[in-house]
Amino acid sequence: MTQLIFGAVQLGLIYALMAMGNYISFRILNIPDLTVDGSFALGMAVSVMTAAGGHPYLALFAAIIAGALAGLVTGLLQTKVGINPILAGILTMTALYSVNLFVMKGKANQSLIGKETVFSSFERLFKGVQRNIPRTILMIIVVALVAAILAVFFKTRLGMAIRATGDNEEMVRASSINADFTKCVGFALANACIALAGGLVCQYNQSADTGYGSGMLVVGLASVIIGEAVLRHGGVTRGIISVALGAVLYQLIIALALKVNLLPAYGLKFVSATIVAVALAMPKIKETVANHTRKKVD
Repeated sequence: MTQLIFGAVQLGLIYALMAMGNYISFRILNIPDLTVDGSFALGMAVSVMTAAGGHPYLALFAAIIAGALAGLVTGLLQTKVGINPILAGILTMTALYSVNLFVMKGKANQSLIGKETVFSSFERLFKGVQRNIPRTILMIIVVALVAAILAVFFKTRLGMAIRATGDNEEMVRASSINADFTKCVGFALANACIALAGGLVCQYNQSADTGYGSGMLVVGLASVIIGEAVLRHGGVTRGIISVALGAVLYQLIIALALKVNLLPAYGLKFVSATIVAVALAMPKIKETVANHTRKKVD
């Protein structure tokens, strides 16, 4: 049971980075970004190839840059070409499937077994300690660092401009702020976080697969929704913390459900999609119930 909890917490902390990326696009920019599945797999692809060459830490930086570029492409398709946000994300995600195969030299999966990873490197600092402890400590450090950087960034002038763009784009343009630029930076930042999560998952599992990113958008959204249900929204910093907590809780719920055979492994994505659908429909459900109650009173 301890092993199960450690594993769920570690994966939850990794996916917390992806949830932060989703939070930036869906909550701060207030624009749906469907690039997630592709940029997550891109992070895995870049990370596995770089780490296989003996550079596990450089692999994570490479994944961040690759993810940022993917997000930038989505942003440019929306702002400069005028493509619908949903279609722009789909186009980038589709193109990334071929890009990921190109990065992985035409192979759908690659292994890192026997290769140095950031986890094996960090574990050597804790000789004689069960490997779960250093792995968990490493992920707490990474998530805390990224969360702190994002919290500070969104209090800068550029960060505030990105937040303002999501709140009221017309007002931002009227204030002579380049809304197209802030959108592109926001998408680049979001997908950089998502690709970093992919790079870490790759080194955590010691393998990468081009199909692993499928469904990651829904997982990220489920984490955001669960986190916001636990910690009510109260600013960007609180929001970042809430989605990180939501990602860990989501993985714990899934792990426990599998442990007690509450649902089969192939039912996970259905459950994730249901959670997101119900949460998104909740405002409409509340409105319908309120109207029905009001009619009864009248």
